[in-house]
Amino acid sequence: MEPKAEEDALSPEPRHRSICTNCDRPTRVCLCHALPLPPIQTATRILIVQHPHEARHKLSTTPILNKSLLRASSVTSRRLRRGLSPILDRSPPALYLFPSSASSTTPALHISAVRPSADLVLIVFDATWQHAREMVRASEGFLSEFATRVCLGVDESVGGGSIYDSELILRKEPFAGCVSTMEAVARALRVLEPNGPEIEEKLVGVLREMVRLQAGFVKPVKPRPKLLKKKAEEKEKREGSEQGGA
Repeated sequence: MEPKAEEDALSPEPRHRSICTNCDRPTRVCLCHALPLPPIQTATRILIVQHPHEARHKLSTTPILNKSLLRASSVTSRRLRRGLSPILDRSPPALYLFPSSASSTTPALHISAVRPSADLVLIVFDATWQHAREMVRASEGFLSEFATRVCLGVDESVGGGSIYDSELILRKEPFAGCVSTMEAVARALRVLEPNGPEIEEKLVGVLREMVRLQAGFVKPVKPRPKLLKKKAEEKEKREGSEQGGA
């Protein structure tokens, strides 16, 4: 569960709140000035599969991706299956982005080892880490017919920080290497597109501006008195043990 303070800028407000009709964000955090115009053209088609819970998340980057990339689209579902997306029903050459784990039955190639092909589709799962695991597991029977599992690299033994390249933590990821959906797509396109570095720079630029705007509405989280008391007691106990063993 994400800290409540992280969503203050986009949390429910009175009905008179002004919403931008172009980027669909509150006008005080409008991103229109940062969106690429026209949207970025890519050879790769991007399909984002959003978990229903993530589709309601105020800080989801999927809507911004759809507006930034000409060939990006999204579906809301807990699993991929035939009939859900016309893009996938024709079984195109495809990659689905998700790292391997100890329990994975399908190993993931590092995306740098993939050779881009014509009409390539990049599939990205937009959800919490646990929900994404469940979505991938439920979808792999269908995806195994035409898609290859790839990854950017993740280390589950190391705690994650901000999903953005920023000291501002808007949403904390569980493992090192985890990134937002938008940053994951940017990194993947860097490898898959001829002008990949330029595309990555533009997308990350939009992401940075989103973080900058959001920063003005993040309230510091007040420490819990009980937690502070417990830490103080543990510190005293450690110091007492050290002195007794001296």
